[in-house]
Amino acid sequence: NHQPPTPNPMALITCDFFSDALELNVTIRVILPQPTATHAHHYPGADLSPPHPTLYLLHGLGDNSSAWTRQTSIERYVWKKNLAVVMPEVHRSFYADMVMGNKYWTFITEELPTVCQRFFPLSDKREDTFAAGLSMGGYGAFKWALAHPERIAAAASLSGALDRTQRVVSTDKMTDELVHVFGGPEAYRGSINDLLHLATQLADSDRPRPALYQCCGTEDFVYPENISFRDHLRDVGIKSTYHEHDGEVHEWGYWDRMIQDVIEWLPLRSGE
Repeated sequence: NHQPPTPNPMALITCDFFSDALELNVTIRVILPQPTATHAHHYPGADLSPPHPTLYLLHGLGDNSSAWTRQTSIERYVWKKNLAVVMPEVHRSFYADMVMGNKYWTFITEELPTVCQRFFPLSDKREDTFAAGLSMGGYGAFKWALAHPERIAAAASLSGALDRTQRVVSTDKMTDELVHVFGGPEAYRGSINDLLHLATQLADSDRPRPALYQCCGTEDFVYPENISFRDHLRDVGIKSTYHEHDGEVHEWGYWDRMIQDVIEWLPLRSGE
């Protein structure tokens, strides 16, 4: 009887470092496949920490870098995949270089991957680099993939806040906050923060097309945004995987289930 090989255990690392982009100390959490003493015994001199494919997993509004590990079993879902997971923290910034605030877009897309690849054995190849997130994090993941498709091979949005156009021009409390993030409607439309604009730009270019995965519940308050974004992708000719689920709302039980689907969907290379 040959038992299948046991997957490596995973390390969960809390990492504090100084961000040059933000000019403050930040916390990230990293799930990393762990080399074992058994491997060292059987394969002396072998490289026990090859560069791992990496999922940058983004939190939603009001959460922090601990959200995914506290509310889901993400570590258990990735342990057979040889997949590292990086969970940063951006507060309520919408992953933007804020009009009134810090440069979280620069931090996420420029500084974070460079720092993480220096600290940990993470691949720097596009085909090994993925982004996903929920709500505000779904927006951030798609923004990253659409703005930098040469860096991100696949991105997933779970109940994403994908079309902020109506929010920016409405009169509720959220609008005031978004104006501090993005500026007013004129500043938002057609900018790097406007996902519909980014999708149109990508469709009109010869840049690579990242794989996109989008899901949302029909009773979720961001469902209308997801429909408008889905339809816009279709209109401009960008392919995506789209799922909607009757009766589901904006909550962790749904995201815990759907992140498992995302992990199976990721285009991990053979042998990973």
